[in-house]
Amino acid sequence: MAEKLFTEFPPVPKQTWEEAIIKDLKGADYQKKLVWKTMEGFSVQPYYRAEDLKDLKTLNSEAGQFPFIRGTKTNNTWLIRQDYLVMGNFKKANALALDGMMKGVTAVGYDLTETLKVSKDDLRTLLKGFSFKAVEINFKGCKDLSLLRNFIAIVKEEGVKPADVRASFDYDPLKEMNLVGRYAKSAAVKQLREAIELSIEYPNISVIGIYAYLFNNAGSTITQELAYGMSMGSEYLNLLQEAGGKIDEFAPKMKFTFSISGNYFMEIAKFRAARLLWANIVKAYGAKKDNSCKIKVHAVTSAWNQTVYDPYVNMLRDTTEAMSGAIAGVDSMEVLPFDHAYKKAGEFSNRMARNIQSLLLDESHFDKVVDPSAGSYYIEELTQSVAQASWDLFKKVEEEGGYVECFKKESIQDAVKETALKRDSNIATRRDTLLGTNQFPNFTEVAEKEVKAKTVTRKRAPKKISGMVGRPFDLYRGAMAFEELRYKTDTAAKRPVAFMVTYGNLAMCRARAQFACNFFAVAGFEVVDNNRFNSPEEGAKAALKAKADIVVACSSDDEYANEVPQIAKIIGKKAIVVVAGEPECKEDLISKGIDKFISVRSNVLETLKEYQQKLIK
Repeated sequence: MAEKLFTEFPPVPKQTWEEAIIKDLKGADYQKKLVWKTMEGFSVQPYYRAEDLKDLKTLNSEAGQFPFIRGTKTNNTWLIRQDYLVMGNFKKANALALDGMMKGVTAVGYDLTETLKVSKDDLRTLLKGFSFKAVEINFKGCKDLSLLRNFIAIVKEEGVKPADVRASFDYDPLKEMNLVGRYAKSAAVKQLREAIELSIEYPNISVIGIYAYLFNNAGSTITQELAYGMSMGSEYLNLLQEAGGKIDEFAPKMKFTFSISGNYFMEIAKFRAARLLWANIVKAYGAKKDNSCKIKVHAVTSAWNQTVYDPYVNMLRDTTEAMSGAIAGVDSMEVLPFDHAYKKAGEFSNRMARNIQSLLLDESHFDKVVDPSAGSYYIEELTQSVAQASWDLFKKVEEEGGYVECFKKESIQDAVKETALKRDSNIATRRDTLLGTNQFPNFTEVAEKEVKAKTVTRKRAPKKISGMVGRPFDLYRGAMAFEELRYKTDTAAKRPVAFMVTYGNLAMCRARAQFACNFFAVAGFEVVDNNRFNSPEEGAKAALKAKADIVVACSSDDEYANEVPQIAKIIGKKAIVVVAGEPECKEDLISKGIDKFISVRSNVLETLKEYQQKLIK
């Protein structure tokens, strides 16, 4: 039957498809209408065919084989990781970790960033009840080598075989440079060399971290995160090789941490491209063993995408991002709790974060197929495009002296900042949607009691000062500008009221009222919608009775010219009159003193700030 079906439908050449598309476009520009110009620096075509893959040399590679584009393993399993903030309470952190392991966690992360010192006894407390064979142990925020020394001493005392220990320590001097601007080359080399020597007997202990996740938190593109992450890794390879180390010894000791953003297919391509790029970089440094060229990847769902308002939407973001990581074949993954942006995770949010991965593994069986996206014309082409764009940027950094030199010149910070400004603009104008924040908000939502002003206010990185080698990155979340706006409304003595004066053409007045309600609710304003008034005068009087602060005229363009001035006359100075839309009579209305308009062309953020400043003191 299959053979008959294929013979009855002869192949359609690409030219025929293109002719049909051009005809349907009726003269519209193909490039502008259908070709996606990504922020990553390349274009995505509206469709792909088998012949588009003819020049890809990696299609015939297998999982576990150089250059590892299809995976570094011959299966698609990954570790479910959950991080626990220690904050000096070692017993509590251990209890949380043990509880997590009973509920599906296979990789424990201890966050020591707010813990000043960890003694050997403290470390014993953190490791109490652990089976080293059953769980991977990760330490985040490592400050000195005493932690690694004590860990290895405990492992030896307990008689655990070196091959059975799976652990990671994030000694990452460049991370500190990125965050606070300080860097001491000689101290960095000394620390990294000693960490490698201490762990050399343990093949599954990583001691060098590459925190590429940071670039996403600064608003970078996917290709910037990948390219600059590779540059940080290359910087370490270069430093250690210059210090006399052997590439086949120290390359396997490195572990990358990448984000998973909401760009579903692009993220799948990113991780496939990361394996390809790193394998070739390590090989270029002279690695003799293919296993030395395997990248170790830990992936974390994006904090940049998370929102404080309508926080349960973060569960949906987490799920699609986790799917990208699972399909892409990461080694371990952490799903951030949905309330990560504004409070410490509790039992419920931690449970939901764990269960997203458990569902993907145990019910959706994402671990059963290696590289399930392989052969997809779109994913294969995206992988090639992401890899090429990232490689070009990586080479540019190398040609300018490497990561540290570019950081000192601040060219990397400037490039990421430029991207972040574009992303901010897209969110402000709603070209990009953050559901529940800049579009389709929950009209009746008020910030949870755990939300504080500091969690929604963007804190800028300090300018370069004495002792810094370069300006630190400015870390934030994409939603923060809108959240700060809405939080100010939530905490105001009086919530502004926007009243919809709907009249005239039913379809148009309802469509514009819905648009305007959505528009003003983004700032937390109270919105009063109405089906349709018999006349604009009736609507204006009802708005005065409701003590509205903003009166929005909602009708069709041809009904605005004569009737909006009537509404404005009735309202006078008791409220702000706004017109929903960009009518042809706009200039005429402006000449009559009516100069407030909202439409899809508006910069929503700046417009709402203007109204808020007038109405909230």
